[in-house]
Amino acid sequence: MGWVIVFIVIAALAFKASTPEERLRLIRALRGLLLNARAVAARNLEECRPFHDALRARVRWPIATPAIIALNVAVFLAMLFGRGAISDPETLVSWGATFGPRTTNGEWWRLLTSMFVQPGLLALLVNVAGMTQLGLVLERIVGRLALVSVYLTAGIFACLVSIVVNPVTVSAGASGAIFGLYGLLIACCIWDLFRPSPVPIPLVAVKRILPAAVIFVLYNANNDKVGTAAEFIAFAIGFGSGLVLTSGASDRQPAPRLLGAMSGGALVIAMVAAVPLRGIADVRPEIARVIAIEDQTAPVYRNAETRYRKNQISASMVADLIELKIMPELQQAGARLAAITGIPKEHQVLMVDAQEYVRLRYESWRLRAEGLRRTAAPVLRRSDGAGLAAEANWRDRVQSQYRTNQIMLGRAEGTERASLEVLDRIRPLNHN
Repeated sequence: MGWVIVFIVIAALAFKASTPEERLRLIRALRGLLLNARAVAARNLEECRPFHDALRARVRWPIATPAIIALNVAVFLAMLFGRGAISDPETLVSWGATFGPRTTNGEWWRLLTSMFVQPGLLALLVNVAGMTQLGLVLERIVGRLALVSVYLTAGIFACLVSIVVNPVTVSAGASGAIFGLYGLLIACCIWDLFRPSPVPIPLVAVKRILPAAVIFVLYNANNDKVGTAAEFIAFAIGFGSGLVLTSGASDRQPAPRLLGAMSGGALVIAMVAAVPLRGIADVRPEIARVIAIEDQTAPVYRNAETRYRKNQISASMVADLIELKIMPELQQAGARLAAITGIPKEHQVLMVDAQEYVRLRYESWRLRAEGLRRTAAPVLRRSDGAGLAAEANWRDRVQSQYRTNQIMLGRAEGTERASLEVLDRIRPLNHN
């Protein structure tokens, strides 16, 4: 909702920069608009009274709509008093939000629970407002079972679409399910054009729903392509379900057999659509282990290097630390990364970087250990030589070994820098 904040800031600045006379005229104009809107609302309410009376005559006390709203509010309150920020992806996932690697590896129940997990107070208010206006009308027209069926079906398909579009995005909220109810409402209105109905939806009733619908659509218009695609599919599911469910009954109450067939068909389609999505990998935990290896081994090596420079330990002991502790851990990490399958395309670059880091870091440690081994190995004098020539030859070999060691340690330093540059690219881990 960034554009809303920008609009409010611009309006506040414009109001502050205006003269007192301009502010007074603006306040009077706004007051007139509010009074006019109030009068229109009262007139519309009076015109809608016969429609609402007819709805109450069909179903006096709706059950499904208040139950859905109460469940959403209850989960939100539990999250509010629980651990973690409500909008934090980890918190949302722990409460049942959809996350591709978790959902497609046996936690398919998240397709159902995610539509009752709200990512914030504003999302809760917008969804409750939309559900209140839509649900109380639709439940009395199509029946509570049809309402719940469309709500759940649209929400489940919205979650599936979000996994298809971006499997590593955390998805939560009832927006998709409510878009499905808007599709159901439009289907009911369309049937009014082709056949008489005992409770036709008047245009004035649609106008009363329109403000909440506009707010709902504007709120969700700020979504990325994941949310937009999911909501479009959910709307289409609700519209198609509405055309089927309300086509064969004069009072729009679908027969239980038709409702069961449609729900079963939707379940089968959802299961078939979910088959290609199975086994999406979450590479973040394994990459976090790779990062932890660097964070744990680097201080250990620095401590050993300090002791070596103080002549407290030998170069060969430092090389032993590298070869016996550090390099095997990196080798095992590389094997674990190579064994991961089902990597989503959003994380493939991340995985390539992680594998490149392990390769470069392993090579840098190998070069460093080899350089330390050479440093620890003395250049022996030849027993078959003596005199100045032999001494000069021995010194040349010492200098040659020293230069070779320096070159090797320099290569180790360069490879280490390259590996740490790659490491910086994989450090900012999140659910995006």
